[in-house]
Amino acid sequence: MEFFCYHRDRVGSLPLREELGEAHWAYMDRYEAELIARGPTFAADGETPTGSVHIVDLPDSAAARAFAFDEPNYQAGVYRDVLLRRWRNLLGRTMWEFPGGRTDGNRYLVIGLGSGPEADLQVRADLEELIAYGPLLSDDGDAWLGTAVLMRAPDAETARAVLSQERYADIEVHSWEFGGRR
Repeated sequence: MEFFCYHRDRVGSLPLREELGEAHWAYMDRYEAELIARGPTFAADGETPTGSVHIVDLPDSAAARAFAFDEPNYQAGVYRDVLLRRWRNLLGRTMWEFPGGRTDGNRYLVIGLGSGPEADLQVRADLEELIAYGPLLSDDGDAWLGTAVLMRAPDAETARAVLSQERYADIEVHSWEFGGRR
């Protein structure tokens, strides 16, 4: 089962995040084979971390909760909250298989939260800049709750436009970069 996990940083937690850097990396190294995508999000300055994205393939919801809440930064109070949802990998690949590589261009995390009939489940052929793409789902996988996208785009508004605006109660766009030791 695939899960989308977004830990949002608590204001003022950067020194603690920096102190726990190696503990975070070592923890994530344990999940290297299960990770579909990962990486930090940043404030408008492009340097201050605001969160951490992990898309991971785990056996069940209990394993996903353990992954999210046993993480050293979460345990120490770096994060203010966690968005954890079932997810479906519509691209069928990891971020490391993205043909555009790890660098060049601006990268974004786009999260659209919604309810009701599913939206944006067809991957458009003209979207070559998608790194990860899939629906956010309820714990049982039956209800659509939104869509999460990692992509390369010239700017945040172009990234936002990947989702059907009218179908979402809210759409967040965050600067993002590839994470991991690879």
